[in-house]
Amino acid sequence: MLSQLGFPALATTSAGFAWSLGRPDNGVTLDEALGHFRAVSGSVALPVNADFEGGFAEEPAAVAGNVARAAATGIAGLSIEDASGVAAQPLFDLPLAVERVGAARQAIDESGTGILLTARSEGYLVGRPDLDATIRRLVAFAEIGADCLYAPGLTRLDDVRAVVRAVAPRAVNVLAGSNFATVAELAEAGVRRISVGGALARAALSGFLDAAREIADRGTFSRLAAAVPFTALNAAFAKPRD
Repeated sequence: MLSQLGFPALATTSAGFAWSLGRPDNGVTLDEALGHFRAVSGSVALPVNADFEGGFAEEPAAVAGNVARAAATGIAGLSIEDASGVAAQPLFDLPLAVERVGAARQAIDESGTGILLTARSEGYLVGRPDLDATIRRLVAFAEIGADCLYAPGLTRLDDVRAVVRAVAPRAVNVLAGSNFATVAELAEAGVRRISVGGALARAALSGFLDAAREIADRGTFSRLAAAVPFTALNAAFAKPRD
């Protein structure tokens, strides 16, 4: 459906996929993620970027092995993040984080697929909202071979511009999970790619929960009447027959 709206590329979201299985973000296995990548990339004609979380491993060699498996699923790109999942130290130490991105770079190069590598620094999502530290990490990731740099959680255009300047000429991805900027403003700031992360999934679930609460609390169905018509959804998902 999104491809029919004119988007130039699509991306998986680890949170949205996990929620669809009734699990929290980062709650899927490597094999489940790989199967999801195959299903999505095999169902659309657009390039698909895969949210590969932290590579499903800590050590660089293991990250490289997992990236090699992901590169064989038909995706056009993948991201590796520096979040450790450990509350006391939520980001990997910078040398290890850089080595992990470098391992992903090598695995992609050896695969011959040419898929795009996005390196993410998660400080703003894990309680470490330090712009200077984030930029240091993104610059290091760019120098080790990341094609695109991404610091989800930035919500100030001046901060976005600072990131764009620091990693130029590498591309910058921005997460638009709220209404802090327009597409035009982000383009003017030099952003090359915009993601919505799990926001579309959250928007869909918000509509679902609002409608369910209305039925449970009031016994009325007004929110259902505002839904996309059944025939429109069928038409959007229909595949041409031979």
